Amino acid sequence: MRTFLAIIFCFIISVAGAQTIGGGSAYNFMKLPVTPLLTALGGVNTSYTTNEVGLTANNPALLNAGLHSQLGASFNSFLASIKTYSLTGAYEYEKWNTTFGGHIYFIDYGSIPQTDAAGNVSGNFHPVDYVVQVSAARQYLERWTYGASLKFINSNYQLYKSSAIAVDFGVLYSDSSKKLFASLLAKNMGVQLKTYAGEGEDLPFDLEVGVTKQLTKAPLGFSVTAQNLHQFNTLYSDESFDTANNLSTDKSFLNKLFNHFVVATHIYVGNNLEGTIGYNHLRRQDLNIGSSGNGLNGFSMGVRVKFSKLQILYARSSYQRNISYNQFGLNLKM
Repeated sequence: MRTFLAIIFCFIISVAGAQTIGGGSAYNFMKLPVTPLLTALGGVNTSYTTNEVGLTANNPALLNAGLHSQLGASFNSFLASIKTYSLTGAYEYEKWNTTFGGHIYFIDYGSIPQTDAAGNVSGNFHPVDYVVQVSAARQYLERWTYGASLKFINSNYQLYKSSAIAVDFGVLYSDSSKKLFASLLAKNMGVQLKTYAGEGEDLPFDLEVGVTKQLTKAPLGFSVTAQNLHQFNTLYSDESFDTANNLSTDKSFLNKLFNHFVVATHIYVGNNLEGTIGYNHLRRQDLNIGSSGNGLNGFSMGVRVKFSKLQILYARSSYQRNISYNQFGLNLKM
């Protein structure tokens, strides 16, 4: 196991040095949270361990036998009438002591006018993106779980089409007695099979570490996740644009540091109702407009209602002032 983890760690480091962040990569739609619970957590989380199969699409190490035969579906009415759909399931194969997972994520951008460089309309086209992935996870000793996902990624933008394969690898540490969970996740390590226009592009690699702690004497829990650990400075700053519009970018050390962190609070009301509030500092900094009021940009919230064989999930996330989206989900125990 130690040799295996050492090989994986060396592979992650080599990939991290070759990947870009932000808008410098292709397939950035894969950064969108595919389940309402992940949306409520701030969009980035690796360590929150609960009976919700949708989170395993983000981190394969969260797969476990307790999720056997659970099926989760979600729908997101995103910005500009964009629709996203996801379906996630898990199956425990006792003979191999392995939990398998499957996931499909589909983005429908609707019908868009097709124009030439002069703006002449020549019809409509229907761009789509989708990801299909399979995952597997196994437990090691009493408190460790490791898992991996294999993804096939496809984009179709009329004349511009592209596809790629990628892998995720995650390791989870669980101490149930102390309600403490920690995880390391490397996402989207892969290559393009077909480029959009003959020029290769990087995938949206991310290296994340997270910790979740549930209080033993209070109905509260907290999660802290660090993202983009392979590069410290994640700021985007267009000097010419800032100068022309009398804007400024906070380039302080503290702002660069906080850009890596996503925090969330979990509130448990009895055994069947759960509320979540998250904050993503990088999202707020990237989408803020000058010094004007930006409302709850970067904040998110969600609710999960649990029944014996059904879970109902809802999340709302803010992207600039007066711009938010809603996401709904259902989980069934088949």
